[in-house]
Amino acid sequence: MSRNEYVPFLSEILDVIKHTEIEYTFRMAYDGEVKPGQFFEVSVPKYGEAPISVSGIGEGFADLTIRRVGKVTNEVFELYKGDKLFLRGPYGNGFDIEEYRGKELVVIAGGTGVSPVRGVIEYFAKHSDERKNMTLVAGFKSEDDILFREDFKFFREKMNVILTLDNGEETMDHRIGLVTKYIPDLILEDVNTAVAIVVGPPAMMRFSVKGLLERGFKEENIWISQERKMCCGLGKCGHCKIGNQYVCLDGPVFNYTVGKTLID
Repeated sequence: MSRNEYVPFLSEILDVIKHTEIEYTFRMAYDGEVKPGQFFEVSVPKYGEAPISVSGIGEGFADLTIRRVGKVTNEVFELYKGDKLFLRGPYGNGFDIEEYRGKELVVIAGGTGVSPVRGVIEYFAKHSDERKNMTLVAGFKSEDDILFREDFKFFREKMNVILTLDNGEETMDHRIGLVTKYIPDLILEDVNTAVAIVVGPPAMMRFSVKGLLERGFKEENIWISQERKMCCGLGKCGHCKIGNQYVCLDGPVFNYTVGKTLID
């Protein structure tokens, strides 16, 4: 008997990984198909639901990296390993690995925008034979805001990594400046066939895509993940609708040829 998509199911917290004072990854028990960029609706009875992007995928689990910013997430942060959460999903279309396989890949992510694309980065870090040259540009506000620190150590061994902070002092591990500062200097083998993923705050995505287009990237070779408050996850409530697109259903991942038209 198939599960009702509307009905939450209980999932055990297998582990809790602290990144910053307000950002933890909750490793949730989950057996089923899930793709990077998809999201789950996480619910706490009497407090509500919150859409959370999948930040990691493994055998029998899905990682949800959560920022403590409201009444639902406040309650989630009171839970520990062995406790349980209600989940619905996964929803959305996610990133399709096949779109990037065998190609030169650039990933530009800002802040918590690293979470939804982390699965793609991790996949190609572990399967470097399935892609060409790869560059990751990740930006955070400060050193205290860096997510997935251990991952970055591994990523540096497998691809070109530019870790940058909005402020502070430049070190061997990170540079200073917005992610857009480093787009003109990207080393590319063939910009005509290179593909890119851009995820982060709307302004950061807008100017990052602008920078990629100025470098010669084709619009159809760029993907973005649209930030939006999703409610039902099934394209029924209309809360996330922009024009004729339902972000929870048609997205949140969009090819830029479609994503550029999503204007409120």
